Amino acid sequence: MKIIHRHRLEDMLAARPSHLVVMLYDEAIGALETAVAAVAAGDIEARCNAVTAATEIIGYLYMHLDLEQGGEVAQNLGALYAHLMGRMARVNLYNDAETAREAMRLLQPLRDSWVQLDRTIAEDGMVAAAIAPALARDAAAARASLAE
Repeated sequence: MKIIHRHRLEDMLAARPSHLVVMLYDEAIGALETAVAAVAAGDIEARCNAVTAATEIIGYLYMHLDLEQGGEVAQNLGALYAHLMGRMARVNLYNDAETAREAMRLLQPLRDSWVQLDRTIAEDGMVAAAIAPALARDAAAARASLAE
């Protein structure tokens, strides 16, 4: 079992920044799906490789947050990314597919918000004011779920 890359490197390098974020979410979610499948198959190497890939992608997203311009949204995303990176070790230590599924449930609505934002940018050439609240809402909801 190997990690299936959903996007080609050439496409990622040429993408708009907003589309690159979507692609990174796709890759992280795909790696987590691979980790879940590897747990079910008892494939330790594939699980470890998939968890490593997901952790690296989430770490990349975390390291490239613009806290100055992103304000509360960036802070909420940072808290979520830090939480997820800390939880990834659990998938490997305990062969815990549920933790990988939890990470996917947290990442999916954020990915969907970025898709909407990216479409708006592609169509209008600018960020629509209506999209920013959706991303802020999803980031705040994800951070709130960490407290539960």
